[in-house]
Amino acid sequence: MDLQEQLQALRNQTLDQLKAFNGNHTKELQDLKVAVLGKKGSLTELLKGLKDLSADMRPLVGKQVNELRDVLTTAFDQQAKVVEAAKIKAQLDAESIDVTLPGRQMTLGNRHVLTQTNEEIEDIFLGMGFQIVDGFEVEKDYYNFERMNLPKDHPARDMQDTFYITEEILLRTHTSPVQARTLDQHDFSKGPLKMVSPGRVFRRDTDDATHSHQFHQIEGLVVGKNISMGDLKGTLEMIIKKMFGEERKIRLRPSYFPFTEPSVEVDVSCFKCGGKGCNVCKGTGWIEILGAGMVHPSVLEMSGVNSEEYSGFAFGLGQERIAMLRYGINDIRGFYQGDMRFSEQFK
Repeated sequence: MDLQEQLQALRNQTLDQLKAFNGNHTKELQDLKVAVLGKKGSLTELLKGLKDLSADMRPLVGKQVNELRDVLTTAFDQQAKVVEAAKIKAQLDAESIDVTLPGRQMTLGNRHVLTQTNEEIEDIFLGMGFQIVDGFEVEKDYYNFERMNLPKDHPARDMQDTFYITEEILLRTHTSPVQARTLDQHDFSKGPLKMVSPGRVFRRDTDDATHSHQFHQIEGLVVGKNISMGDLKGTLEMIIKKMFGEERKIRLRPSYFPFTEPSVEVDVSCFKCGGKGCNVCKGTGWIEILGAGMVHPSVLEMSGVNSEEYSGFAFGLGQERIAMLRYGINDIRGFYQGDMRFSEQFK
């Protein structure tokens, strides 16, 4: 068999193999391609016979070799596409989804109960025309204590055991520094200041069922002309009724805070017994809920506000305490431990 006949035989044999190829593995096809067109393949072996041909025949047979190479390369490429399509079809068949099956219900998460409580309180204040102001958790001693009428030697500082970073930098013990900074910047020619400052605060408390080294506060401040204790009482009544129900009542008891004068503790009528006395209110009919008072003149003066012309009131409450009272939670640590069994109760 001469070289031309061998080329024709290789052509027919390879095309027949490709036509009969029913494998879906790319490697099998690649092995066949290397066996025919590779450096040591059948076509390369036939090319070695060109040296035995006459000078007249070499160009003719060489042209036939190149044409055969092109034909077989095209045939292999086409077959590779067929193999790839077969692989994709097999994968789709194996991974097909039965759309008639019932769907799987997706479990949706929910915001943390403290987040829900804080958002509800903020909404109440926004509806009353207050602005929400955020502040720094790492604060200066000057704003945290001195601007709250608590100089360095004031005994009331002992009421708040503090995390100090340096002698002048600390983790804030309340959100009151936000009020001082906002009071410094407020332009009273545009109207009174009405603000609340929610956020996390830190004190060196022993962690137990009712205490934590970190907790959340939301403190409010109103400063303007002719602000009175009556305005404070009316504001607190509205807040309590919105949070605990329209039938709730409040009472004010004299107390002491360095930054307010006069100062009061605010109690709400027990929402479990209605004031008759139970285990929640410890038989008194009242539950202590927050502290408040008229802004001390010294606090106003330190912000450059004329205490003869302007007055104001301030109050502060804890989100944890509100949530514990509303939902009957008896251990504050549940808010921070990340237990899903706890969190899922407050969807």
